[in-house]
Amino acid sequence: MNVPELFGSMVFNDGEMKKRLTPETYKALKMTVSSGAALSPKLADEIAEAMKVWAIEKGATHYTHWFQPMTGLPAEKHDSFIDPQPGGSVIMTFKGKELIKGEPDASSFPSGGMRATAEARGYTVWDPTSYAFVIGTTLYIPTCFVSYTGEVLDKKTPLLRSMDALSNVATKFARLFGVECERVNCTVGSEQEYFLIDRDLYESRKDLRYTGRTLFGAEPPKGQELEDQYFGSIRTRVMAFMEDVDEQLWKLGVSAKTRHNEVAPSQHELAPVYESVNVATDHNLLTMEVLKKTAERHGLACLLHEKPFKGVNGSGKHNNWSISTDTGVNLLSPGKDPANNLLFLSTVAAVIKAVHMHADLFRLSVATAGNDHRLGANEAPPAIISVYLGDQLTDIFDAIESGKKYKSGAAAKTGIGVSAVPDFIKDNSDRNRTSPFAFTGNKFEFRALGSSLNIGCPNMMINVAVADAMEGMIEVLEKVKPADFEKAVRKLIKDVYLEHKAIVFNGNNYSSEWIDIESKKRGLPEIKSTPEALLHYTLPENVELLSRYGVLTARECGARKEILLEQYAKVINIEAYTMYKMTAKMILPACVEFMNVLSESVSRKKELGMSYDYEGSVLYKTSKLVDDAYAKNNKLEELRRTAAGMNDLEKQTMYLHDVVLAEMDNLREVIDSLELLCSSDYWPLPSYGDMLFYAD
Repeated sequence: MNVPELFGSMVFNDGEMKKRLTPETYKALKMTVSSGAALSPKLADEIAEAMKVWAIEKGATHYTHWFQPMTGLPAEKHDSFIDPQPGGSVIMTFKGKELIKGEPDASSFPSGGMRATAEARGYTVWDPTSYAFVIGTTLYIPTCFVSYTGEVLDKKTPLLRSMDALSNVATKFARLFGVECERVNCTVGSEQEYFLIDRDLYESRKDLRYTGRTLFGAEPPKGQELEDQYFGSIRTRVMAFMEDVDEQLWKLGVSAKTRHNEVAPSQHELAPVYESVNVATDHNLLTMEVLKKTAERHGLACLLHEKPFKGVNGSGKHNNWSISTDTGVNLLSPGKDPANNLLFLSTVAAVIKAVHMHADLFRLSVATAGNDHRLGANEAPPAIISVYLGDQLTDIFDAIESGKKYKSGAAAKTGIGVSAVPDFIKDNSDRNRTSPFAFTGNKFEFRALGSSLNIGCPNMMINVAVADAMEGMIEVLEKVKPADFEKAVRKLIKDVYLEHKAIVFNGNNYSSEWIDIESKKRGLPEIKSTPEALLHYTLPENVELLSRYGVLTARECGARKEILLEQYAKVINIEAYTMYKMTAKMILPACVEFMNVLSESVSRKKELGMSYDYEGSVLYKTSKLVDDAYAKNNKLEELRRTAAGMNDLEKQTMYLHDVVLAEMDNLREVIDSLELLCSSDYWPLPSYGDMLFYAD
């Protein structure tokens, strides 16, 4: 495989544009991308024609506007290039107007009341900042999605708006420090965790098929306690899958870089190289689609739910965020002398301020029903947002705070005590995998994202929060005379750090001392559930912030809250009803059949005067658990119906979280106990052991 030749071969990228567009058109398109300059209809037609010819050469017969509605998943409608001609023939056409605008039915997607059935018109609008690509016989054109009234109905448009907002502020910020630039871009590398299980076992689990997670499942004899899965040798079947995934992604220009086994059995990770956040968002959606479709071809099922299996690590999506100028200056790069790199320290101070001031926005950006099962467990940070700086950076800020000179130690050289193995230079700081928002060298890693999440919202919130923090700092620095600038910057860094250092925590975020005592002492919010988090969308200060930067209007904030609360309610309702049906139709009948066998054995042994200790004991225990499960299952269905009848969405979601989920846990405990008693010949579901340790 010639990877450089393969990479991006199915993408209408810069190289293809330069070859196929006139220099004038190519220049105009790049101006549109960099500054928003309008494209004339004539130039749009030329671009569309070149794109069509290239796509047909790649085997395309159709095109689609590929967009990201509020479902969080991509949407597409395929139209062919054919244009019927007199005499019964066709030609292949694609015009600029078809490239730029499409018209899906907006009322059929979540809109939070902004679109009614009688108000169906919506528009998909070409996003030229993200390259078109071909999959199969279709040309995919990344687009934004808005209603007839121009209100946003997707995940991408607010992200693009936030990128512009951050660029406008951060460009001024960088120029104050003498950095020449026209634009500042945020980049992201989004690590993707996932599970793989055998396809046949997946098909046998209705809970996995309907909800993405196992609603039942007793603990297997072996889980992750031996710690032998993480970075372990990759099984032959999984390696074949990973190689196929890499090839598909490389063709699509996705820079899949790292692949390895994760901590839990049958859990794995794929990590890309950093790229512009809007492209990274598109590429992460593509990655999830490729993972799922490729798994099918290999007789596997890819699980992207945050917690598909109880008792082992769930899956996250670590979001590595950084910020750089169009002239190549990374504002978060410490450089050789970080203690005196004022642009770097000021940017870090702005991030600290942003996270402290807007912690609730960070939290709500990762709030989903699936992620509620994961946040705060041993594989994910808690629901308390904090910032990790590491030892060196904390020492620098502490020195600034105290007014003392920071004493930099030489880079520590160390070895492992083996003569043949070379010494190496230690990093200046350790890593903290328990922190929600950690500085990791020249970027911040937001670790609270769930594995199935569209990364658009978290990055939108980071961008807006940092822009707001920087703008406040700019207002101070713009009033300073050039001769006093350095002194003023150091004072500003100190003031910002003193005001917002409560958000900085380098310790163990899992510890009860941090969660129960220290974080509360610092006044940091702990927003435990998705229903609670989503209410923060419409707090006046958050609406003001998002509308001030042109990212979301008040109405769009309200719509998003309603959409996501409704989505949460639907997810829990589906899970509860699936649980009820599986218990009533599969599990209890199987247990009754098993009890009948035990009863027959007891009767035969009685007649023969033989002991029936095993059968009698198991029959008694199973019978009691079956009765308990029957009662709890009926209660669960009653509670679910009560929730479904509620008209107040906020009360409904809190009821589902506080009452229905609790009853689901109660029922699960009984069913899992039954699984341990019931013969595997009668138990109707593949076990955790079967799924997590399937044959290679």
